[in-house]
Amino acid sequence: MTGITGDPAEGYGEPAESPGAQGGGPGAPAGRRRRVPRREREQQMIDVAVRVFAKRGYHAASVDEIAELAGVSKPMVYLYLDSKEGLFLACLRRESDRLVAAFQGAARAGGEPEERLYAGLAAFFAFVAGHRDSWVVLHRQASELSAAIAAGVGEARRAVMAEVAGLVGDGIADSGREALLDAEDADFVAHALVGAADSLTDWMERHPGRPPDSMALRLMNMVWVGMRHVLDGEVWTPRDA
Repeated sequence: MTGITGDPAEGYGEPAESPGAQGGGPGAPAGRRRRVPRREREQQMIDVAVRVFAKRGYHAASVDEIAELAGVSKPMVYLYLDSKEGLFLACLRRESDRLVAAFQGAARAGGEPEERLYAGLAAFFAFVAGHRDSWVVLHRQASELSAAIAAGVGEARRAVMAEVAGLVGDGIADSGREALLDAEDADFVAHALVGAADSLTDWMERHPGRPPDSMALRLMNMVWVGMRHVLDGEVWTPRDA
């Protein structure tokens, strides 16, 4: 295809640098350029695509614009990532992996379950604050698109949900009051926490400057403290119950 040098299956893409950039001496073929490893070239495309999808939305985003900004040919984008949907899925998978890794890395650092959950939530809010383009792709656009894209979002969400449910379950076990709350309750609290965290990213946008750790602290006080009251035997019921 036009503008492609080397076989992508061997891990290389199109030329990236001008003649002599790699120090080619006398006798070097005229016009020879360093070949960019396929993995590096794909990441360049994805970096650009995340910004374009976040700015324009999936439907308005143009593969032509993404290719131009990434410095590659449009056929190369299709060769590497198959289609516009394939490109979006690659963005979604990479940014989801980064988000999950940030949460898990913080939540597995040690300490009591509630401290680890707080650290994970703070890392989540920090990711959203520091990678706004990524969050727009993950949170706002992906849910409105194809079944394949929705499945990718669901996979990342389940990974975080499982981590949170495990920490909530550990907190219940540490309380010694498993008779009051069980695994189903832990799953319920996990869904409440993750759903609230998702929703609060919109609140963050309307209240810029709120530190990620303060967001996590407020959420923990609303949810974790409430769970602790239940474990202490304090429950709310309607007056006419």
